[in-house]
Amino acid sequence: MTKPFSKLGIRTELVLKLQELGITSPTPIQEESIPFIQNEHDVIAEAQTGTGKTLAFVLPMLERINVNNDGVQGLILTPTRELAIQITSELKKLAPVVGARVLAAYGGQDVERQLRKLEGAVHIVVATPGRLLDHLRRGSITLGKLKMLVLDEADQMLHMGFLTDVQDIIVQTPTRRQTLLFSATMPQQVRQLAQAYMKQPHQVKVEAKQVTLTEITQIAMQVSDRSKFNDLCTLIEQQRPYLAVVFCRTKRRASKLNQELQEQGYASDELHGDLTQAKREQVMKKFREAKLQILVATDMAARGLDIEGVTHVFNYDIPADAELYIHRIGRTGRAGNTGTAITFVTSHDRGALEAIERGIRMTLPKRQLGTSGLERTGDARASQARTGRQNRTDAPKAGRGGERRGAGRSERGASRGNAGRGAQREERSGGRGERDFGRAAQSAGRGERDFGRAAQSAGRGERDFGRAAQSAGRGERDFGRAAQSVGRGERDFGRAAQSAGRGERDFGRAAQSTGRGERNSSGRSTQPTGRGGRDNNRGRQETGRGNRGGSGGRGRK
Repeated sequence: MTKPFSKLGIRTELVLKLQELGITSPTPIQEESIPFIQNEHDVIAEAQTGTGKTLAFVLPMLERINVNNDGVQGLILTPTRELAIQITSELKKLAPVVGARVLAAYGGQDVERQLRKLEGAVHIVVATPGRLLDHLRRGSITLGKLKMLVLDEADQMLHMGFLTDVQDIIVQTPTRRQTLLFSATMPQQVRQLAQAYMKQPHQVKVEAKQVTLTEITQIAMQVSDRSKFNDLCTLIEQQRPYLAVVFCRTKRRASKLNQELQEQGYASDELHGDLTQAKREQVMKKFREAKLQILVATDMAARGLDIEGVTHVFNYDIPADAELYIHRIGRTGRAGNTGTAITFVTSHDRGALEAIERGIRMTLPKRQLGTSGLERTGDARASQARTGRQNRTDAPKAGRGGERRGAGRSERGASRGNAGRGAQREERSGGRGERDFGRAAQSAGRGERDFGRAAQSAGRGERDFGRAAQSAGRGERDFGRAAQSVGRGERDFGRAAQSAGRGERDFGRAAQSTGRGERNSSGRSTQPTGRGGRDNNRGRQETGRGNRGGSGGRGRK
């Protein structure tokens, strides 16, 4: 049975304030760790995000603060600015009860403004490692009176490369300090840090199954790189999340995906390291107030975020390892609520999925999009085949599916107080339905595009056949032209041969004329000789005649 906060040594004023905030009983991690912390032991607490780790160290820290002492007595180190802001927000709700003053020191914020706040008494500092080191070098913060050091999300802090910074900070704190280490996972690097800087720590562990198996429905959805975006839009329409976080691997990827979602009419925004601190705070404020439905984020930017009402997490890009997977899905199913985590898995991601399943010691159910939503792989394929056959015989119904989806979007847009977005979705729904027709498993309308494509392909085939026939006709005509050209060539060749014959005859006539001229001028005595010359020039064709001509000439001598 859970003990009340008063039984854990928390003062009555703080218990009443917690009740005002709607917190009446401690979570398992709070119940197990607070007694050790109250007794000033070092503690290593291993628990998933969303289990109430923040109050587990904030409440004992407030109990130990001496408001009559102006020095920094409590220090909480976090890996990201967002987590620092979140913890500071929780602290400021409770700190006035005991009179403690809190300062958040993180990058992207005006240093001079932080320095002005440090001119007064500051009892608790919540900081990121880089900005805290900056203040330590300036001398604006000193840690000589520190009583309690908390390393929150220690695994991620070391994963982000802050090990050296953390070590530089620790060596500037008193050795008699109390050190608390909270982490969702406990890799070897974190254990080595604890061994080096903690004194006989007590270990508290809340089993992962209390979060990852009970409160969060986890699904691995098989997709292709080409269908990812359309599948995400379809899932948003089918699942209808109140608030959703979509995780991407890189800042560029997150920015591009957010732009595509906005173009489709979704109320989305992006959160990553390239944004200014003012922009990041603006985005988070809108998301907390549910003015945004979808937050597209990178791992580092969304680390440790505690947003009430996040019902869905979509791993658009598969996490690199089991630790990141645990941190991502921890954005939903928090504080005893339920949630859904859907991980997109392409054919290239199967190895990474197997590694994640080994890390969390469970096998994620595999699903594909079908006509009725997420279905088992075999059922989805059968549904695709049935839908494809139905659409070939009932194509007109497909358009109505797109209309129904558009109407659903419009109704939800109006219910969220943004009729304009609903109208835009309704206008685009038909277009999206047409795009979705190529994926028969998603809706009855998706087969229409396949049918249209088949018809187009048939049309193209007919046109190609016609072109081929035209080409064949052209080939026949070209062949006929070639034959005509050959005939012309033969006729030309015959004419050339005739011309050659005429030329030979003309040459013969000219030779005869020459002979006659010689006969007229020299007398008949020279005629046989002329004939003999002609006979010799003809290549001995008329040898007999030449011989006779020669004999006649010799007789005349």
